[in-house]
Amino acid sequence: MDHYCVFGNPIAHSKSPDIHAAFAAQTGQQLTYEKRLAPLDGFAAAVHAFIAEGGKGANVTVPFKLEAYRLANALTVRAQAAGAVNTLLFDAHGITGDNTDGAGLVADITANAGVPIVGKRVLLLGAGGAARGAVLPILEHRPAALVIANRTVAAAQQLVQQFAALGGAGIVSACGFAEITGSFDIVINATSASLQADLPPVPPTVFQPGTLALDMMYGKEPTVFMRFALEHGATARDGLGMLVEQAAEAFHGWRGVRPDTAPVLANLR
Repeated sequence: MDHYCVFGNPIAHSKSPDIHAAFAAQTGQQLTYEKRLAPLDGFAAAVHAFIAEGGKGANVTVPFKLEAYRLANALTVRAQAAGAVNTLLFDAHGITGDNTDGAGLVADITANAGVPIVGKRVLLLGAGGAARGAVLPILEHRPAALVIANRTVAAAQQLVQQFAALGGAGIVSACGFAEITGSFDIVINATSASLQADLPPVPPTVFQPGTLALDMMYGKEPTVFMRFALEHGATARDGLGMLVEQAAEAFHGWRGVRPDTAPVLANLR
């Protein structure tokens, strides 16, 4: 029996064990998956302890994704691009770091919401770790434009420079929240505003009828951002589908089997 876990602090609220248990049951994979609370100053030690117990892989959530990036001795292309790691694989080569967040986001938009990204205008709010992980997977779907808006414009500009070489030249641009102009087909909230029940300061003109507004956060009730988008004619979606899809991507990386996410997402809803 192979062992997996998710590291975080806090971690009690995590739905990951339920998701991976459902994937394992569906695909006939024999494994266990648990939550592990890592001390804020003891993430690396917690990972090495889990490896010593025979752990095969782990997910990493807040606040350890940057530390996981530094801990890995090999990185996938998308983890390198994201500058953060949410999935670890342990084998004879050591610790491989991957980032499945962006791929999960894109799968949720294109497959679950049924909205293609190709040729669309995409607005990404925020320039932190969550936004960073999303840029390369979005660019791989060839949008007409990807605008990264952030409170600190320099941070958004840094992302633009980083991804210009990775197929983003002429497609990716940066601005402050106040400088956003025009409407978008897809608006993604990658800021932490929803955690504080707050709204990123975006003009309502970014939404048009048919805009998909996706908040990476999720809760029992729609977020402030989702309600704001709905009031201005958009379709709103929370981050639960992204959570399930990033988990499926990690599961596939560990087990070589891709689970069917639809029934698992429906069950969580």
